Amino acid sequence: MIPSRNTIRSEWTKLRSVRSTWILVASAVFSGVALSVLGMSDLLGVPASQVPPGWDPTAGSLKGFLFAQLVIGMLGAFSVTPEYASGLIGSSLAVVPARSRLLVAKTLVVAAIAFVTSLLTTVISFTVVQVSVKGAGLPAAGLGQPGVFGALVGATLYLTFVALIGVAVGVLTRSSTGSLAVLVGALLLVPALAPGLPGAVGDAFGRYWPITAGQAAYTVVPVEGAVSPGSGLVILLVAAVVVTVVGHAAFRARDV
Repeated sequence: MIPSRNTIRSEWTKLRSVRSTWILVASAVFSGVALSVLGMSDLLGVPASQVPPGWDPTAGSLKGFLFAQLVIGMLGAFSVTPEYASGLIGSSLAVVPARSRLLVAKTLVVAAIAFVTSLLTTVISFTVVQVSVKGAGLPAAGLGQPGVFGALVGATLYLTFVALIGVAVGVLTRSSTGSLAVLVGALLLVPALAPGLPGAVGDAFGRYWPITAGQAAYTVVPVEGAVSPGSGLVILLVAAVVVTVVGHAAFRARDV
């Protein structure tokens, strides 16, 4: 089950030698930062006295995650799907017949790349937005304030967990376009539309859908009706583990 160093090194070589990996890394960071700045631009000209009550400058500085999460999810999926498209998955399994070791190696490499990408996206977005907010005379968040550092850690883990979900989705669909469709639905459409369902069903989706719940991990100001940051991160982690286990079972059971 535990992959050897050579297997991990091989998977790292595969990913770093593919141009799409670094395009997706750069796109995640750039889109996360740019959209975070754009999302806060409507407040920069507002006097401090007119800032909406309950405004969270930390969560507000990470609005770009709405798109960055999709990009980093595809980063995870792209660790798998091109090998199916090109037929190289057969060669990979010939070199590493133990499927569990191969998949764990892929997952570990993606987790490492995703963590660094997520950290850069979080730190740069937070820093740039807080400098802009402070320059506009609005209340800004600082690392020394209660809950801010934990929110940034939660944000980094949030994106990393999404990347791991992307790996599992790539294994299950074996298709880049199929992975994109699933991730768009899970990351964007369900959180946007499902809470509008009537009654308890809509309330449950709005509160406990893993992506929606996970977004609470990078809030400092409590949001009414949302789970706590710690609970949200745990819900997302459990979802990532479940999808990973399902993907692992499918990878072991199916033909190439």
